[in-house]
Amino acid sequence: MTKKQEFFDTYKKYIKREGSLELLEFLSSSKSDFFDAPCSTKYHLSKEGGLVEHSLNVYECLKAYLERPRVKELYGLSYSDESIAIVSLLHDLCKINVYKKTTRNVKDSNGKWVQVPSYDFQDDLPYGHGEKSVYIISGFMKLTRDEAFAIRYHMGFSDTENVRNVGEAFQRFPLAFALSTADMEATYFIEK
Repeated sequence: MTKKQEFFDTYKKYIKREGSLELLEFLSSSKSDFFDAPCSTKYHLSKEGGLVEHSLNVYECLKAYLERPRVKELYGLSYSDESIAIVSLLHDLCKINVYKKTTRNVKDSNGKWVQVPSYDFQDDLPYGHGEKSVYIISGFMKLTRDEAFAIRYHMGFSDTENVRNVGEAFQRFPLAFALSTADMEATYFIEK
């Protein structure tokens, strides 16, 4: 099964909110490169289809985190399958249509310069990272407050955000912490 089909199956199984099918149609349309885009310019999953692969990895990491007995019993975190799917599968919609194919020079194993495929970052809608994803999603369907804050602050302390805001968001909206943890796990362990 392709990553695109896996995304479709998971999305359609769990996300039933009004406007969700329109959002999925947008992601599949010529107005979006979601299923072809890399996840970064040269770091994790900097390859065609990297963005959808990353989204699925974050989904699996978030589900696993929330299934931990300590998280459920001691922290009391419990979210619907729909919320879990929404925040993990859609947290990086801000990366749609921002990576442009190019080449860069690198030295090969013999020390010779060669051109390799690469990506440049060109954002025509510079609305920030997490907040841009919330903005895009909100154009199609409503998010709960927990979902909006989770997506907005999924970069955690690694973003340029005021650390006080991040800590406050994590404290008030634990799904934000859980999503940030899942995103970092996917990025630094699964996709390294």
